[in-house]
Amino acid sequence: MTQRTTSPSGNWSAKVTRESFALELEEGIFTWKDPKRIAQSLKKSADTSTHRKAPPFRSAMSMLVFYINRAGKNLDENQKRILEQAKDELRALYGKG
Repeated sequence: MTQRTTSPSGNWSAKVTRESFALELEEGIFTWKDPKRIAQSLKKSADTSTHRKAPPFRSAMSMLVFYINRAGKNLDENQKRILEQAKDELRALYGKG
């Protein structure tokens, strides 16, 4: 059985979002109301990162999906809709859609 590492508050997913070594995210990115701005910021972070292990598109999309999944039922429906739209914007920016 493996043991999960948690931050002092027990909220390990918030710690990952704040302290991700792979991507340097702009503060509050997942609270923004503009899906295109979110996607552009994620793309910029992924494209310029020298620490990511996956290609830029996968890194950016993974961080976005990670946040949506970890926020889960606590994520406001309107913000969840915005973040889902940001996934489509991210695909378009990388020519994947």
